[in-house]
Amino acid sequence: MVALVWGAVRTRTAQVLTVLLLTVLATSVAAAAPWFAYASINRAAASDVASAPAEQRTVSVREIAETEGDPRSAIARMESTMGGRLPLPASDPVIGLVLPLTVATGGGAPAMSIAYRDDFCAHVVLDGPCPAAPGEVALSTASAQQLGVRPGDPLTLRASQSSDPLALRVVARFAYADPNGPYWSNPQFEADGGFDPAFTALETFEARQLWEPTVTFDVTIPDSLLRGDGGYRLGPVLRQASAALGASGLRMVNSSSPLITAIARDRAEIRLGVVVALVQTVVLTWFAIGLAGRYTGRDRRGDVALLKLRGSTRAAMLRLVWGQHLLPLTAGAVLGLPLGYLLARWLAGPVTSPVQRVEALLFSLAAAGAVLLGGLLVLAAVEGVVLRRPVADLLRQVSPGRGGWRSGLADLLLLAVAVAAVYQARSSAPDSGLALAAPGLVALAVALLLARLLGQLADRGGSAAVRAGRLRLGLTAVQVSRQPGTDRVFALVVVAVALFTTMLGLTLADGAHRTERSRAELGADRVLQVQAPNRTTLLNAVRQADPRGDRAMAVVVDRGSTPPIVAVDSSRLAAVAHWRPEYGPLALLGAATAENAGPPPLPAITGDRLTVRVRYDGRSPAALALLLQHEGSGAPVQARFGTLTRGEQTRTAAVTGCARAPGCRLLRWQFSNPPARTGAILPGPPGSAVTVRELTQQGPPATVLGPEQLGDIARWRTGTGAALDVAARDGALRISVDLNTTQSPDLGTEVYAVDSALPLPVVLAGPPEESWRFGEPALASFGTQPAPVRVDGTAGVLPVVGRSGVLVDLETTRRVAGDVNPPGQFQVWLAPDAGPGTVDALRAAGLTIAADDTVARRAERLADQAPSAITRFGLVAGVAGLLLAAATIGVAGAVDRRSRLEQLRALRLQGLPLRAAVGTAYAGIWVLVGAGLLTGLLAAAVADPLARVAVPGFTDGWDVLPPPGALGWAPVLLSGLVALVVLGLVAWLAVAPLVKGLRR
Repeated sequence: MVALVWGAVRTRTAQVLTVLLLTVLATSVAAAAPWFAYASINRAAASDVASAPAEQRTVSVREIAETEGDPRSAIARMESTMGGRLPLPASDPVIGLVLPLTVATGGGAPAMSIAYRDDFCAHVVLDGPCPAAPGEVALSTASAQQLGVRPGDPLTLRASQSSDPLALRVVARFAYADPNGPYWSNPQFEADGGFDPAFTALETFEARQLWEPTVTFDVTIPDSLLRGDGGYRLGPVLRQASAALGASGLRMVNSSSPLITAIARDRAEIRLGVVVALVQTVVLTWFAIGLAGRYTGRDRRGDVALLKLRGSTRAAMLRLVWGQHLLPLTAGAVLGLPLGYLLARWLAGPVTSPVQRVEALLFSLAAAGAVLLGGLLVLAAVEGVVLRRPVADLLRQVSPGRGGWRSGLADLLLLAVAVAAVYQARSSAPDSGLALAAPGLVALAVALLLARLLGQLADRGGSAAVRAGRLRLGLTAVQVSRQPGTDRVFALVVVAVALFTTMLGLTLADGAHRTERSRAELGADRVLQVQAPNRTTLLNAVRQADPRGDRAMAVVVDRGSTPPIVAVDSSRLAAVAHWRPEYGPLALLGAATAENAGPPPLPAITGDRLTVRVRYDGRSPAALALLLQHEGSGAPVQARFGTLTRGEQTRTAAVTGCARAPGCRLLRWQFSNPPARTGAILPGPPGSAVTVRELTQQGPPATVLGPEQLGDIARWRTGTGAALDVAARDGALRISVDLNTTQSPDLGTEVYAVDSALPLPVVLAGPPEESWRFGEPALASFGTQPAPVRVDGTAGVLPVVGRSGVLVDLETTRRVAGDVNPPGQFQVWLAPDAGPGTVDALRAAGLTIAADDTVARRAERLADQAPSAITRFGLVAGVAGLLLAAATIGVAGAVDRRSRLEQLRALRLQGLPLRAAVGTAYAGIWVLVGAGLLTGLLAAAVADPLARVAVPGFTDGWDVLPPPGALGWAPVLLSGLVALVVLGLVAWLAVAPLVKGLRR
């Protein structure tokens, strides 16, 4: 038997190679599926972890401790309590102490915590020594500038105005080395409505004022635990740990739940999507193998007839014919296994976990075994039909007709499955396995219906064409009609082309969707996250680096505000930003800002002394001061005119820091009681008033405020909650204190100079805040008092903040904020043509670049999420299906080549022109290819709306912008061209020997 099988294999090499090729192709995709799934799951998890906020990757345990002057013992107790209670590797925990305090300034007592943190100096950039002795502190550059302190200056903090002060000494200023890293993920060590914490040595907490700090124990969760390698379930473990720590009086802060949920969702979606694509490919493979076995089985019918005449049993005959298939199927499976591994590695990278490698190998062997076993069963069924025929039928040269009621029943069952899949795709279960296979099943339904129509047209049109003398058309129709299996090959081509078209469209649309999301989230082609002391420094640095204004734009994003705020340099917005119609008119913000620019700016102060001529009316002394801000560095400069006495007087104050260009601008007057011992700033005496008549500067001498400026009420305003009244008349500014004013530091003592548009022009996305509906719209992020705003336009979405937020001019907010440094992330948006020179210029201008992101890099990271990974594997399965259809076309074109050649030669002897004979040889296969190709494109177009084919959403649920259509003209034309080249080339190669024989 082995010799007979081997002899048959050697005799029918072409048939064996066909089955071998189909098996290798299918096994490669099947074997690649497990490796691809594991590698994609790991890449998706790594992408989720990398893009998640740092607080979602850390666990923090906190306790308010009673140190009694021994902070080291408090830390030791925390470490001892944590031992064994937090089921995470704690080899590198970060321990810290923090206590909220306040610092006295010219405008009140804002919050400033004092803090200690392990390895603080290794995570910042210092301009001085690291705090090492008790009382030594390091301040952030922004806080130091706002407070007007330098290394070597004293700093006083206190818990409240009545508590004992804590005397400290500033030894250095710092900038964060990695502000977005896990080290700085604990919000206890961030500014909370005031200044950044003052970081000090551990020994400072021995002071009596610091005996009740919060002790923090922060641990970074390993990526392997977040991914759930080895089936580890992190969520339940952390919940149990939180309960156990709570029983010990500790509070565990765990924000990892959204990240763990995203990773689990990615894992489930990738597994389901890969399985659906794999099943479709395997089913198409079995179908193609069955067709190949049916076509190539005609050469074996003589062998079966001879064996029957010799009395062989059916089992023996089945072993003989089955053995001829076992060799190519087994060899194909063996060859396909390593090819599948290499394919998956090329698509998704390696699988690094040893446990996952073993699992992937086992699943890969199982998938290859399914292809092999399924192929054997399909071929056994095909050969079983042949073995049941009588010897007379087996020896006939004329092929039997198309199938009867059995094939019709099978078609009806497949149509019913397709209807069920469409129902699920359009119902509440669009993510089920059958719904995901709906496009392929719709294509199959279209193919089955049109295949029967094609057969009927060939049956009736062939004889009519011959009678009409149209020999080429008639002979082609007769060939299609009489060749069995043509309708099944047609169906296979239609399904393969439709799936390839659909997956190509989804792949192109997914890439476009990722790019548009990246542009919407970043706002520009490239975005730098930078560190600068304040908004003034940021704006000046960007303008210095890009004086033309077409390559870089300063931006501040405040996601913590309500609503979120994007402050942009509106004069550069059109040249730098990626703008979409959903954002509203591009020029709206700039036009509104220019139209409501406010009064002309006051003269710059460049002298070293200021002289004010005033009249004071009050029963007790009061203090008058003027706060300035340097227009180059944003540093605050205070001019104190001392204590006022009753009557007309002239006061002079020294000014330091304004001589350097471009000088200082006037921010606000401060009219108050003389400073108290505690440093608190209290309102001036009730009923008192000061009238400012003139302000001049010396060095060089010039008038800063004259009657025109002082007498214009539009140039002056009080803050919300201020205990002051302002009047401007007769060329003078009068500031008075209400009679019923209480001496409270919470009451405002300032009169602000107005040199910008108020209310602030903004563009609003989303519904307005509830408080805006019943009161004046205002934003609380630009200073100590809410700044009124005016909505000049609305948009469906805005860059960076999405469906809810406001867009405002950065220069205007800088002027409104004054010396206050509002919260927000400093960014520089770069235009596509901004090269390395622009980035170097930004560094030279004094900006520290903390992070760098581009649209291309962000889109590439999004490509690691589950939807994109599934689309990529679906495209691979679509290409495999197209190649399977091409191989089947090759078999159909080459079958019965000798008998067809003899028939056409006989017709040539009877007068058939050579041109008609060659045309008939080509037309038979080209009709099949052309009809299948066009029908496949039609089926994809039908399945698109019917099965609701759509670009899969992102794992994190981002839906700010609508996804592009899954099937446009570009993918249809491109897929049609590719399919035409592949199928047409194979068809031409299959028919070429027949045509060559006719031309001899």
